[in-house]
Order: sequence, then C-alpha cells, then structure tokens
Amino acid sequence: MFGKWSLTAAVCLIAAVTVMESVNAQSQEITVSAAISLKNAFEEIGKLYESENAGTKVAFNFGASGDLAKQIEGGAPVDVFASAAQKDMDGIAQKGLILSGSRTDFAKNSVVLIQPASSKLEIKKFEDLMKPEIKKVSIGNPLTVPAGRYAQEVLTHFKLWDGIKDRLVFAENVRQVLDYAARNEADAGIVYMTDAKLREKEVRVAAIAPQESHKPVIYPLGIVKDSKNEASAKAFTALVLSEEGRKILQKYGFESAR
Repeated sequence: MFGKWSLTAAVCLIAAVTVMESVNAQSQEITVSAAISLKNAFEEIGKLYESENAGTKVAFNFGASGDLAKQIEGGAPVDVFASAAQKDMDGIAQKGLILSGSRTDFAKNSVVLIQPASSKLEIKKFEDLMKPEIKKVSIGNPLTVPAGRYAQEVLTHFKLWDGIKDRLVFAENVRQVLDYAARNEADAGIVYMTDAKLREKEVRVAAIAPQESHKPVIYPLGIVKDSKNEASAKAFTALVLSEEGRKILQKYGFESAR
C-alpha cells in the first residue's frame, strides 16, 4: 500500500514540475513589435539575447509602425515596441501605453531614392522623377508607414508631390517598396538607406534626401505598460542599447541616436 502511495505521489510531483516548467517557459517569452526596417538587425539581437538568457525566447512582430501602434492600442500582448518614427510612439505614449521612463531613442537612418539595378532610366536626383518615362514610383502609405511619411515630406520639399501623385504606388511597408524596385515592378522607390544596402545587387541608390527635406529619421524604443514580462523586456531593451546591440545595428547601416 505504501509503495502505491509513494508511486502516486512521485507521479503527481513529476506532473507538477512539468506544469511549472511549462508555465515558467511561457513566462520567459517576450513579444517585440518593431518597424520592419529593423528586421535583420533585431533578429540578430534576438538570437544574442536568447543565447545570453537560457530558456528565454523572443517572438518578433514586424510591420509598419503605424499598424503596430494600432495593435498595441487594441490590446495586443506586446512587451517592447520599436518604431521608425516619433509620431507612432508619441501616439501610444500619450495614451499611457508606454512604461514611464522606458522610452529612449536608439537609432537613426537616412532616406534614399532607389531604382532597379538593371534599369536603363537615368535617375540622379529626386527632380528626375518628373521625367515622362518614369511611370511608377513606389512609397509606403503615408497614413501608416513612417517611410511613406518621410517620402511625402521629401517630395513636397522638392515641390514634386502634386506632379507625381498619379504615378505613386503605395506599399504596406518599406520592405514592400524595396521589393517593387528589386523586381522591376516600379521605376523608382523611396526607402531607408539600410533597406537599400540589404539588396544592393538588385537596387541602386540614385539620390540621398538632404536632411532638411524631411523630419529626422529617429527610432524610439519603449516597454509597453501592460507587459507581463517587464523584467525580460527591460533586459532586451538594455541589450539593444548596449555596445553589443549598437555594433549589430551599425552592421546593418543604422547610426546611433545616443
């Protein structure tokens, strides 16, 4: 009888430990919603974080910053938010959705005009977009895509916006703009310098937008107030801001904003 009770107790103990391990593993996963232009750099930082924190996992949700902000406003379970523009971070911070004191600027980027590498069209400056042979110019949707807003600012600066409205092809995010140009589905596109570098065999940079033509491209990072894993979120944020994180970001063409 005693042996049966011991066996039963042992089985229950093992089951309890298994459940606790499962719960613990779940509690160690953090969700990071980040601008899609950060994808390559953040995935590498995520792997580094997981290697330095045994039993942890980083789940990424990449997309247009405006869409990600709306998801957080809608109650999506997110621990860390990294935006490609201050506007999208401002919006949710003003609604009290970002943990006080956790917001910081961590990276900078440049806006560039690209064209397919195989293109025979002569594009050397933004004003060349007015040439009649240029039929399609892709930019991110300014309503939700920071790169699209920067593109609109640049085109407005050069007094081109009204003249090429009918030629614009709006994309859901900046990487889609890059795809259109890389696949020769657009004659030109406006993206970040970091995006252009990723596919420099398929696209070439025709012009770099002067700093005075658009708002500074600065990336803010913050912990979502309703994070269920605040300690892990802080650890991930600290890694992004560390020397190791900075080197990874620089590897992909980002400049430091600190």
